[in-house]
Amino acid sequence: MGVAIRTAGEGDRELIVRLLDEAFQDDPVSGWVFPGAEDRRAKHPGLMAAFTDIVLAAGRIDVTADGSACALWLSVPAGEDHDGDAEDEGPAQVRETVDPDNERIEMIGRLTAAVHPTGRAHEYLWMIGVAPGRQGEGHGTALIEEVLDRCDREGLPAYLEASSARSRKLYERLGFEPAGPALDLPDGPAMWPMWREPGPHRTE
Repeated sequence: MGVAIRTAGEGDRELIVRLLDEAFQDDPVSGWVFPGAEDRRAKHPGLMAAFTDIVLAAGRIDVTADGSACALWLSVPAGEDHDGDAEDEGPAQVRETVDPDNERIEMIGRLTAAVHPTGRAHEYLWMIGVAPGRQGEGHGTALIEEVLDRCDREGLPAYLEASSARSRKLYERLGFEPAGPALDLPDGPAMWPMWREPGPHRTE
């Protein structure tokens, strides 16, 4: 039996924010952005809300019909500039909205933008979150494969940054490969840029 998936809308915002907050509370990168557990519990939901709003406005969020998992995607056109330079106000705006005193909120946006591949149109998996009690049931894989099947049909690559060794192994199984060296956050964990070339379309 397959996993039923639908496209999220504005009415799903609170569900998506809650899913992402629960899924990433113990993530190494979230722990780096908000080192203190109490501070993370208080401010992490705001960061997930900012990300959700960006993707609801500019991309697409897929969610399982039972509300247990979601994936945030952006379609990046060919030649899109992701150099994270000083002219890009996005990371600074997110920091100002979520926690103006926390420079790591802005830093994570600029560092990931600086390693984001340019030149070719691709699908960018910004985040994927599965409710802690539902992990390991295949929901995340189903969400990703739905988009990868379309990428294969349309000849589109896909890109992401893995934020943990566990997620990196999942993405490798789905055909992603390293896209350059690991991104070592200052005094923090590594992130792994990963790229997937489109493959032959699988017919049902």
